[in-house]
Amino acid sequence: MRFVPNSRTIIARAHSMWAFYLGLLFIWLPEIIYLAAGIDTNPRVWFILGTVAILYGIVGRLLDQSIDRSKVESPAWIAGLAVLVVGAVLWSDIRTPAPEPRLEPLPVSQTAESATMGVAVPLVARWEGLRTEAYLDPVGVPTICYGHTSGVRLGDRMSESQCQALLDTELRDYRASLHHYFTPQTISGRLTPYRDAAYTSFAYNVGTAGAGGSTATRRLNAGDIAGGCEALTWWNKAGGRVMRGLVNRRAEERDLCLRGLGTRT
Repeated sequence: MRFVPNSRTIIARAHSMWAFYLGLLFIWLPEIIYLAAGIDTNPRVWFILGTVAILYGIVGRLLDQSIDRSKVESPAWIAGLAVLVVGAVLWSDIRTPAPEPRLEPLPVSQTAESATMGVAVPLVARWEGLRTEAYLDPVGVPTICYGHTSGVRLGDRMSESQCQALLDTELRDYRASLHHYFTPQTISGRLTPYRDAAYTSFAYNVGTAGAGGSTATRRLNAGDIAGGCEALTWWNKAGGRVMRGLVNRRAEERDLCLRGLGTRT
């Protein structure tokens, strides 16, 4: 096996090669951004950018670039375009929050923990599913009841009533822990029972630390309620793979989260 005679020039100038470079950039950059800055950017944007890179590579492969071996120049405009695109993605996540929409008035009794649990418990139970015998979840974690994982070993068994009581207790704990990440303004004026239940379900699924430090929570605290609800949908992976069940669950949580939003007058 040997390389083509002008491989160095092709690596530097060929459109198809630059499509590969951009594809790798769009795959790895969201992970790097999250690890470095804690910003969980919108995966849909990267999906679109990756698709564009592939299409660009297909077209570039068919173009006659008349690559000259004596000239090793990179198409700098492509790198510049990539920088602009990435900058736009980052800007979309650190932009000034949109004005907070006016919440529809709710009776005080509806903001109580019991009202939230009335929505959250059946929501989580339906998505997690009941298993009274321990099993391995999609990423290999021993799980029982409604997604309970703490201290679970294969072979463990619990009754349906025990699972129901465990779910109720855990959801209350997750809700209370997540509220530590919310500002007083969020707790007093932005959390309807539906929105509270959506974030509680989210935290139960991804963990309190993940939910509390997410863009969804940061946007909600900043007053961008709709943006926070939309950011819930970004958490749709398990074991590094997009899971259809998580996509659907996040969509329902987003819809619940958006309930009660009015328009500013």
